[in-house]
Amino acid sequence: MSPAGQPGPLLGSGRSAEIYDLGHGRVLRRYRNPARLAEREAKVISWAGAHGVPVPEVFDVDGPDIVMEKVDGPTMLADLARRPWRLASHAATVARLHERVHAVPAIDGLRAPFGAGGVLLHLDLHPDNVLLSARGPVLIDWEGAGRGPAEADLAICWVVVALSLVHGSAWQRAVGRAGQRLFADAVLRRSGLSVGTAWRAEAARFRLLDPNLRDAEATRIRRMLARADVGAGAGAGPVAGAGPRTGAGPGVGAGP
Repeated sequence: MSPAGQPGPLLGSGRSAEIYDLGHGRVLRRYRNPARLAEREAKVISWAGAHGVPVPEVFDVDGPDIVMEKVDGPTMLADLARRPWRLASHAATVARLHERVHAVPAIDGLRAPFGAGGVLLHLDLHPDNVLLSARGPVLIDWEGAGRGPAEADLAICWVVVALSLVHGSAWQRAVGRAGQRLFADAVLRRSGLSVGTAWRAEAARFRLLDPNLRDAEATRIRRMLARADVGAGAGAGPVAGAGPRTGAGPGVGAGP
């Protein structure tokens, strides 16, 4: 693998990395910052895969580059846009993926922005990071992985899905927002865990630390937090089973 030059056709570009087609069923994921090392992300992907989480196979890592399996298929988000009637089944799939990730013990050296907890957290597990391949759903984009309580991972999923931006006409935005909330709530119901108001508020504060967050999305999150604060002030209190405030910690790269 040569980390310099153009390795192949550009397949996609994300918030911090670009994906190139190397041919022969392989892609190269390259951080834009050449000083950033990809070894930790590659280790997490391989660790998760060894414990039964569906992930791309990692073949090589060198500096800011990871060579991994090319996974063909649309994102779950793209499939939902084409076939919205699959909302319930896709929400169930996301809940199962969370369960599989949280069955994996955390490895040393991962960040713990939500405090104590010994399980692996993806910290960005939502429909845009799930590829629907011929072999089933495959979970991608592990650069922000951490460790901690499973409820935190599900709360972040809820915040990202329920509060991210919807584009289109006023009618499309209204329908889209309703679908977002339905999907986010369905994932939590399917998870079987108690992810109440306090967990969602903590995840929202964590999300606000993402430097790539759009202003309009940040505004929606702050409004959600303001409503949560009003409810708490009226005596609502945290939902049973919700975790205490931990301090969100560094959240760079946590969101899509």
